[in-house]
Amino acid sequence: MTVHVRPPDNPAGEFDRATQWNHDSRHASTETIRQAPQRLHDAVQDLTGPQLNTKYRNWTVRQIVHHLADSHMHCYIRFKWTLTEDRPVIKAYDESKWSDLVEARTGDIEPSLQLLAGLHRRWVQLIEMMTDEDFSRTFVHPEFDQTMSLADAMPYYAWHCRHHTGQILWLREHHNW
Repeated sequence: MTVHVRPPDNPAGEFDRATQWNHDSRHASTETIRQAPQRLHDAVQDLTGPQLNTKYRNWTVRQIVHHLADSHMHCYIRFKWTLTEDRPVIKAYDESKWSDLVEARTGDIEPSLQLLAGLHRRWVQLIEMMTDEDFSRTFVHPEFDQTMSLADAMPYYAWHCRHHTGQILWLREHHNW
């Protein structure tokens, strides 16, 4: 008899908004972002089609991989807008609708893995060249009507990497893959 276990909300832990932005937290976030593509690649290594189509709550493993590429493209562009414009209003997108598109539901994950690897290399290169003043620059997120600094955004996206890879790792452990 198979016992259904509800996956945890945050297998990598809750995002801690109270994290102090300093040299150590900047370094830790940068390293997480640097290592994220390889960790995701390792997490999906050798998964079969049925395993990629296994849901973690609302999304399949396949959709999670595509979501990370989509989301982090947005974040990279948000960083660039914020560094080149005065307090830009960023473009929000409906991640659920994006994840429900046929390519996200059925497409090969390899292009998203490759995209994420190249994107993160570019993003880390940008991050490593940013000054403290750059990190204090802000954008407006219209979905939440919130002003956010790049220093606030970066730890969130580092957590986002751990969060979604953690979902896949939870499935692997739970199903003994």
